[in-house]
Amino acid sequence: MLESLINPKRAEKGPWKMFFIGILYASLSLLLVKLFFSGDPVLIKYSGWIVVLFCVMFSLPFMYFIIRREEKEDETVEGVWQVWNAHKDAMYAFMWLFLGFVIAFSFWFLVLQESNLLNAQIETYCAINRPSDVSGCVEQYSTGTFLGPTGNAAGMARFLSILQNNLYVMIFTLIFSLIFGAGAIFILAWNATVIAGAVGVFTRFDLSQIPLGLFRYMIHGLPEIATYFFAALAGGMLGTGLVRNGFDAKKFVHVLQNALILLFIAIVVLIIAGLMEVYLTPLFF
Repeated sequence: MLESLINPKRAEKGPWKMFFIGILYASLSLLLVKLFFSGDPVLIKYSGWIVVLFCVMFSLPFMYFIIRREEKEDETVEGVWQVWNAHKDAMYAFMWLFLGFVIAFSFWFLVLQESNLLNAQIETYCAINRPSDVSGCVEQYSTGTFLGPTGNAAGMARFLSILQNNLYVMIFTLIFSLIFGAGAIFILAWNATVIAGAVGVFTRFDLSQIPLGLFRYMIHGLPEIATYFFAALAGGMLGTGLVRNGFDAKKFVHVLQNALILLFIAIVVLIIAGLMEVYLTPLFF
C-alpha cells in the first residue's frame, strides 16, 4: 500500500520531500519491530537486522525507480560537470532520505529506551570503538551503564583504519548495487541505524541531547554517506546499462565512463570525510 501512496516520480522532483518519507519509513520500521518482536525471546536477538530489513522493503520501490531513471540519463551526458548535473537531484533525494532515516531512528531509539531494538548496531559501535572488549562494551551499553568515552587510536593510524573500512563499505555498496540495482539501500539503512545507535550511546539515552548527538556524527557522516550514494548510483547504472545495451554497445561504454567519474568523486570525498572524522570532529567533542 505504501508504494502506491508514495510516488517516486513526484518525490524526485522535490528531493526535500524524501526527508519526510525517510522519517516515515524509519519510524514504521522501528515501531513495528517494537510492537511485534520485542516480546519474542528468539527474534528479539535479531531485532537490529529486522529493523534494517523493514526499512529496505519500504525503500525498494523508490530506489529501483531512481536508478533506472539515472541510467537512461547517463547515456546522453559526458564530463564531470554534466554527470553531476544529471545526477544531483538523485543525490539530494538520497541525502534527504538518509537524513530522515537517521533522525527518526535516533528519536525513537531514545524515546523507547530499549537498546535491544538496535542490538547489532550497538555491537558494531563497540567493535569500532572498543575492539579489545566488545562483549563488555555491549553489556555496558545494553544495561544503560555509561562509564565515559572509549579510547581510540589517534592521528594517521586512525585515519588509515577509517579509510580502509569506508573503502570496503563503498566497494561492497558498488557490488551490491551492481548485482541488484536497488540493493544498495541495505547499506544505507544499516549505516543510518548504526549512527542512531551511536547517538544513543553518545547522549546516554537523553532525548534532549539528540541535536548534539546528531551534530557529533553528521559532521563527517554526511560526506561519508554521500560517497556510498555515488557508489550505489555507479553500480546501479552499470548493471542496468549492461542489461539494456550489452558489453559491446557504445552506450554502455559511455555509461561505464560516467560510472568511473562517480567513483572517482566518491573516493575523493571519502578521503575528505576520513580526515574530518580524525582531525575536525575531535575539535568539537
